[in-house]
Order: sequence, then C-alpha cells, then structure tokens
Amino acid sequence: MERHFTLGEFIIENQKDFPYAKGELSALLSSIKLAGKLVNQQINKAGLAEILGKIGKQNVQGEAQAKLDVIANDIFIDTFRNRGEVCGLGSEELEDIVIFDDEIHRDSKYIILIDPLDGSSNIDVDITVGTIFSIYRRVSPVGGPVTPEDFLQPGSKQVAAGYIIYGTSTILVYTSGNGVNGFTFDPGIGSFFLSHPNIKFPKKGNTYSINEGNYVHFPDGIKKYLKWVQELNEEENRPFTSRYTGSLVADFHRNMLLGGIYLYPQGTTAPQGKLRLLYESNPMAFLTEQAGGKATNGSERILDIKPRDLHQRVPFIRGNVDMVEKAESFLSQF
Repeated sequence: MERHFTLGEFIIENQKDFPYAKGELSALLSSIKLAGKLVNQQINKAGLAEILGKIGKQNVQGEAQAKLDVIANDIFIDTFRNRGEVCGLGSEELEDIVIFDDEIHRDSKYIILIDPLDGSSNIDVDITVGTIFSIYRRVSPVGGPVTPEDFLQPGSKQVAAGYIIYGTSTILVYTSGNGVNGFTFDPGIGSFFLSHPNIKFPKKGNTYSINEGNYVHFPDGIKKYLKWVQELNEEENRPFTSRYTGSLVADFHRNMLLGGIYLYPQGTTAPQGKLRLLYESNPMAFLTEQAGGKATNGSERILDIKPRDLHQRVPFIRGNVDMVEKAESFLSQF
C-alpha cells in the first residue's frame, strides 16, 4: 500500500533541507496549518453564518474590507500570539507590524508576512480564495526589539513561503528552498497529506492570466504582448488560452500545475503595479523559481528587489521561463 505522508511527517523527513535549527520549520508550519484549518472552517460556513459581504471600512491599501478579511486576519494573529515561533507579524490588512514582545516570543528567530485572504472580493460568489505567507529569519539581535529592517528584506532572504488555497479541496503548498510540495486537507481525519510532490512547471504552457479589462491602461509592451498571444500560429500553439479569476492564489496554482503566465503590470491606474511586494509577489516569486519558473517586474528579478516600505507595490510577471522572457522582450521595446 502506498504511504501517504502527512505534512508534519514530510517536514520531519526533510529537515536536513531546512538551513536552520531542526524543528523550527515544523513548528511554524504547524501554526500556519492550524490557522488555515480555522479559516477554511469559516469560509465553508460563511453563507450560513452571515459573514459574507463588506464591513463598510477600508484596509490600509484603500480597498473595501470583506468581513472574512478581518476574520482571517484575526485568526492568524491570534494563532501566532498564542504560540512562540515568531516575534513579529506583518499583514496586508494592517498599516503597521504586530510585535509579540513577551516571554514566549522574545527569543524567536523568525518573522512572518501574510495576506490572510487573497481574492476576498470573490468570496461572496463562492470563487476560490487563499492565504499567502512568507517567512524570514530576523536580522535584529535575538532577544532584542523587533525592527522594521526585519521585515524589509529582499525576497531572496526568505527561508520559507507558500499559500493555502481554499477551493474544491483545501491545499497547502510551500517551499523552504528545496522544491515545492503540496498537501491536501482531509477534513475527515483533520490532516494535510502529501498530494502534489515536487511540483514543477510543465515544459510548455499556453495559458495567460491578466485582467484584460484594464487593457487601455497597460504599457505598450504589454498591449503588444497580448496581441501576440492572441494571434493564430499553429506551430507555436497560439492563440493561448485566457484564464483569469481575480484571485492570485487560484490563477497561480493553476498555471504552476498546467503551465502558463500570470501578469499584473503597472498601468495608468496603478503606476507602481497593484500587487504587494512583501505579501504577494515575494512569496509567489520564491515558489515560482523553486518550481522551475521565472518571476520578474518586467525587467528585474522580483527576489532581488530591496523593499522600501511594508506596503510597496510592484508590477508582477511570473510563469514558465520562456513565456515570461517573451513578455519581457516586448516590454524592452518601449
């Protein structure tokens, strides 16, 4: 009979691949999977519990907050507050960092950045949403106060990153720098089991994901690229297929498994891009590269960008290497 590894068993088996102290990644991911289970539970009963819709407030990004945005954010903060793996947390939903400055957290070596509920604008119509997380080793002295510099590290310094996708099944996907693996949640047992080992982008992709409703606002290079992907060319298997849900996690997950490119460029309505470097682009870029793909802002590797502030936005293009490089070639012409 085939052995099905749980997430915890898999981490223990592969602790040699984690560059720091044994057991730390296991404990961190244990907190993440616990919070993910609680968020999943809330999403599954959202319609019955009357927690759909907006709360009438905006987050720090100026975006209308869904009720589940706030609930998911609180769940992750409370989970990490009650456990001792991290000394600080940054959330897309909060203007400032959360510092856990008490006895059980003071000697923690790690900080975490989260997008508690990516794609929450889709929650009221039952489209897939997700959670994105990014883990760094703090640069400030252990035992001392957490500093902004602990959070403003380039993505190349991540020690682990991943996402939880809440769809037809709930899947946790993560990397610690030695490949990408996915674990599907079995609600009957209450555990995540390895279901997608060693995920890699297929050699070829023919799907593109972009909000084409913003076409008029895109740079000329992106407009030219979109015309190219839509042209008829049987030898190059064009036109490509368009797939876009408005949920980064959902589009990313599909394109990584099936092959494709995801684009959220800058435009006249988003001159710096829309996606957040720390909460979305860096963790997704880490996963992309570990799965054999490429992630860029159009000219520069995402993981090389030095963050200036907690909520910095960047253009984001990621996917199969050849598809990303083709998009970059069009951008370089203008």
